[in-house]
Amino acid sequence: MSVRCPLAVGAEQNGAAPALVANGRTYSYAQLDGEVRRAVAWLRRQGVERNARVGVVAANRVETVVLFHAVARLGAALVPFNIRLSRAELAGLVGKAGCKVILADDAGQRLVPAAQRFEAWGDTEDLTEGNAAETVVAVLYTSGTTGEPKPVSLTRAQFEANATASGALLGNDSGQKWLLCLPLFHVGALALVSRCAFYGAAVVLEQNFDAARTSALVDEGHVTHASLVATALRRWVAERAGRPVLPSLRAVLVGGGPLPLALWQEARALGVPVLQTYGLTEACSQVATERLADADGATAGHPLPGVEVRIVADDGGDSALGEVGEIWVRGPTVGVSAGWLRTKDLGSFDARGRLTVHARRSDLIISGGENVYPAEVERVLEAHPLVAEAVVVAQPDAQWGQVPVALLVAREAGHADEASVRQWVAERLARYKQPRAYLWVKELPRNASGKIDRAGALRVWAP
Repeated sequence: MSVRCPLAVGAEQNGAAPALVANGRTYSYAQLDGEVRRAVAWLRRQGVERNARVGVVAANRVETVVLFHAVARLGAALVPFNIRLSRAELAGLVGKAGCKVILADDAGQRLVPAAQRFEAWGDTEDLTEGNAAETVVAVLYTSGTTGEPKPVSLTRAQFEANATASGALLGNDSGQKWLLCLPLFHVGALALVSRCAFYGAAVVLEQNFDAARTSALVDEGHVTHASLVATALRRWVAERAGRPVLPSLRAVLVGGGPLPLALWQEARALGVPVLQTYGLTEACSQVATERLADADGATAGHPLPGVEVRIVADDGGDSALGEVGEIWVRGPTVGVSAGWLRTKDLGSFDARGRLTVHARRSDLIISGGENVYPAEVERVLEAHPLVAEAVVVAQPDAQWGQVPVALLVAREAGHADEASVRQWVAERLARYKQPRAYLWVKELPRNASGKIDRAGALRVWAP
């Protein structure tokens, strides 16, 4: 099956509609399609052909959005590199990626000197037909918090399946205006770009998250949807200072890690329609998301329409309701012929069929033969009135094998009462789940996507 570029289809059907808002300028579908066609011609002059790879090392910018569509039209794949990595780390990834050409902004070129700087695409326009649905259009590197980042290839069909599944849950109308402040080397960002093109909707591109700027965009009606990590939501809730948001904001997806229930409740009290979500790069972003009608912040919600999820026990059978097992995912967002994707994440279903994500299997703490799920302990800690954020990791222990320890961020500087926290936890968790030690820090270590960097947290305890 051949799939045409959704942006080209949008340009033909409603060329005057807004496609991208960035740097104070609005690009219509016709205008953005013109940029993409010029980029296609430029890429061809560089020798980019079907199945080639085109690298990008840059902060969020219009050119990267243009390249995503242009490279796909050529039947090639975009490889956006994490600009927050070191020069040495990027050198290793670039050396293995096999890119025909790499484009960069000024900061990116300092990190990858062999990259070309962005330039005008030229005046030549070039149209191409559709490509096979199984054509790889993006190669993304996982965050690599526990080891070397690995490349994940995603096809046009997977991006279309994500748009279809997400649209069935959240709507797929052209009136949507999605705030994009996630980095464009993140699957959530590229899936958002693709989703909007399939809907005929608009992307509101920001270089990064800014709480005051986000408030202004929402208050002025320029944003109807957003996708954030919990850290950004926390900063935004603080910036609102009790000011409710307009009902024109329809949904805010929060993923990339646990969302504390207290934060979910604070956001909801302001009228922010927060929906907890769970996804991963290999599944082209979303796997499960809360429904607007029954969201309560307690779980990651139901699997998306068309996406199957199993909770598998150690013996290979399905776990009983409420029992923890490995999350397996199957469906068109994973790839029609891929079969079951073993995520290595641990989860369970509740009686309503909603998914709770407990931990990465590699994050699981086994203390004296008992399983300790960091997310469970973190939820209890973050419910304490003095604790803003927490991360729980394992420390080796001669008697128990491993014991949990915790890094904590105080809600207010100077208000760190460990005795109060210990009593709080003791009243709510079994003894083997209780952290043996606490360390108050100014902020938690995070990776480039805003997720908790558990390897970094371990280094704090054992530098």
